[in-house]
Amino acid sequence: MKISNQGKKSGNGRRAAAIMLQGTGSDAGKSIMAAALCRILLQDGVRVAPFKAQNMSLNSFVTRDGLEMGRAQVVQAQAARIDPDVRMNPVLLKPSSEVGSQVIVNGRPVGNMKVAEYIAYKPQAAAAAHRAYDELAAEYDVIVLEGAGSPGEINLKSHDIVNMEMARYAAAPVLLVGDIERGGVFASLVGHFELMEPWERELLAGYVINRFRGDAGLLDPALEFMISRTGRPVLGVVPYLSDLGLPQEDSVSFKQGLYTRKSTGPADLRLAVIDLPHISNFTDLEPFLAEPDVAIALVRRPEELGEADVIILPGSKNVIADLDSLRRTGLDTAIKEVATAGKCEIVGICGGFQMLGRTIADPLGLETYSTNNEDPASPAVTADGRVTGLGLLPLETTLSPEKTLVQRRFTHLASGLEVHGYEIHHGRSQVEAAPALQDGPTPEGACSPNGLIWGSYLHGIFDADHFRRWFIDRLRRRRGLAPLAKIQAPYDLEPAFDRLAATVRHSLDMEQIYRLLDGDNG
Repeated sequence: MKISNQGKKSGNGRRAAAIMLQGTGSDAGKSIMAAALCRILLQDGVRVAPFKAQNMSLNSFVTRDGLEMGRAQVVQAQAARIDPDVRMNPVLLKPSSEVGSQVIVNGRPVGNMKVAEYIAYKPQAAAAAHRAYDELAAEYDVIVLEGAGSPGEINLKSHDIVNMEMARYAAAPVLLVGDIERGGVFASLVGHFELMEPWERELLAGYVINRFRGDAGLLDPALEFMISRTGRPVLGVVPYLSDLGLPQEDSVSFKQGLYTRKSTGPADLRLAVIDLPHISNFTDLEPFLAEPDVAIALVRRPEELGEADVIILPGSKNVIADLDSLRRTGLDTAIKEVATAGKCEIVGICGGFQMLGRTIADPLGLETYSTNNEDPASPAVTADGRVTGLGLLPLETTLSPEKTLVQRRFTHLASGLEVHGYEIHHGRSQVEAAPALQDGPTPEGACSPNGLIWGSYLHGIFDADHFRRWFIDRLRRRRGLAPLAKIQAPYDLEPAFDRLAATVRHSLDMEQIYRLLDGDNG
């Protein structure tokens, strides 16, 4: 499909056609809609790339060139079948406390900032976002932009760099996505329209109703009302899609329990995931969701551990604060008791790996900066920013200002199988134990003598199908169950992208969306 204005010029040279998805709030579905449009346009022969000027998420990814970006734009790039590029998400905020975030620009951290500090920094962030957008727009036919949160946050409009201001910069018509599952969707859409300035309304091309259950024809009176009240049409009603099989953007879905998987039979293994307050990169667990013999439980209190076959301590953006949380809830004692019993495997990934060790030192205050300001009386943190770990592996970790950002491939030593993924961490760990992984002469991670407690910095370690099945089958043998041996659920996103694209193509007025891409807003 040809986009007639793909060679349109701007003050910065050639400018791709663009369309933007904004939402009436977080988790309205704009990330998934953007991924769907990327796949639909790809199927129609369009060279398309995603873009989000600023993302706030603890779910990040490392590109081939060692730069960090939000996972949502990685998924959208996969939908477009292109390599994730940090220019697709030039500004990433990783919350480390209730009031502060690490700010990452063009894939590299520039510092930890509280809200007021970041607002003062925003002109620089906006300039970086515009440069990244211009470069992408010179290389692709269409850019599918995504907003953040809601354009109706009137307290944020004066320093907006990701919603309507970015749409104006890109000359992108805007589709406003509302989640009908939450209720009040039409009031929310109309309310957003009423709060828009005249120039913002000019950019608003229409609405998308997301997560509808039932007969869409029942909405016809409301759809007619939207045109008469706002002059903008509803361009699609997308049905509720369960079990999408695609990675989620942030911890909203995780905290809502969408990563749990109930036991369906006596042969199901119980995988207990510690739900840390600052959990990051929880998509490390996503490959287990489709495994037929694994039940996943999110654990916040000791009594929820149950008879777990494996406990996983996931990544954390604030390991020191999360260790303190384990102590406050009593989970630290419960995990150590399980380790002493020797019947359950315990695995730590990145921050969770650090927690399994003896101590974590933060001499420069990379994490205790926020932790101590919020709770200076915290008993877990010493005056020099040192915290005692769970003591289950012989390792000492020091947080360094230089951030490790790299894609890696290793051999898992116990299985002999290849694993792959990426590392994102400030920690440098001194290990006095056998490694869990090896890449030639390079060891990684640590493993207890009995093999029941191990960890690594490698995110995505369970993505490898053969290793994941070996790991599950080892748990089965320990339970006295026969191994299944063959891969049961290949971790392949391609079928999920195609299913999503087929549903969204059927639900949206794609002819009108192509007219918008051609510059016809009428």
